Amino acid sequence: MVSNKGKGHIAMMVANIAWGLMAPLSKSIMMFGAIGYLSLVSFRLGGAAIAFWITSFFMKREKVPPRDLFLMFVASLFAIVFNQAIFITGVSMTSPINASIVTTFLPIITMVMSAFYLKEPITFKKLLGIIVGGAGAVLIIVSSTQLDAGSGASNRNLMGILLIFLAQTSYAIYFVFFKNFVEKYSPITLMRWMFLFATITYLPFGQAEFLHIDYTIIPFSVYRDIAFVILASTYLTYLMVPIGQKYLRPTVASMYNNVQPIVATIAAAIMGIDAFGITKGIAIALVFMGVFIVNRSKDRETIIQEIQSE
Repeated sequence: MVSNKGKGHIAMMVANIAWGLMAPLSKSIMMFGAIGYLSLVSFRLGGAAIAFWITSFFMKREKVPPRDLFLMFVASLFAIVFNQAIFITGVSMTSPINASIVTTFLPIITMVMSAFYLKEPITFKKLLGIIVGGAGAVLIIVSSTQLDAGSGASNRNLMGILLIFLAQTSYAIYFVFFKNFVEKYSPITLMRWMFLFATITYLPFGQAEFLHIDYTIIPFSVYRDIAFVILASTYLTYLMVPIGQKYLRPTVASMYNNVQPIVATIAAAIMGIDAFGITKGIAIALVFMGVFIVNRSKDRETIIQEIQSE
């Protein structure tokens, strides 16, 4: 039987594998030309909201008081709306390489926030694990691509990097500050409300592009990829994240973010876009070693128990 901590690890691994696959699939969708970033985000939010509400009809209904509905609305802003919109804007202003590298800072941001808010200690093992895992993620990104000549440190490029960093900060806020709140409700209840609020909030920004798409010219393969992005890379991932939040420390859960560039690189290699060599193998080993080290670090409760037993 899988332990609660094991469930948390499986949930975060599944979520980040699906997120990693989203990158090459999203690129394929947008390369067709009819669907842009704003429309794709609209598909993700609206499609996931519908999927979560349909699922909720087959689950035991949980009563959510107005105060908690408001907290779910705030959580949806940090976990979905701000994270998605700011990240997409940042990617449009900098190179994909820079964007991928900045996303590996999520565990560091989460660790700092957890130290202040949850009083989680910053131990040597935890810091070492984050550095090792981050090094693996950066190595696989840098080894997979070459920097464009136009991706220098211009004002626009720096602004893009800053926006992506803010997007990661937004998601880290959700991870840390809403950790205890998510334990009150099932993932379905949480996400059906959060995605409903996110869709309503995002609708004014994406509706213009969304309504002008010529759906008759879009081939089945594009619709298939959109379905995967909605059902696997959005519905499934956000179903798994609350499980990871519930059973894992925020720093441990956020470490799995480094799995995304690995999955994206492997997918690109299978698609013939990139090659898989020894460098990428080393990078993968570093990422999983980092997750292992952070998971082995002592949490606040363990350290307190050790002090009391002395």
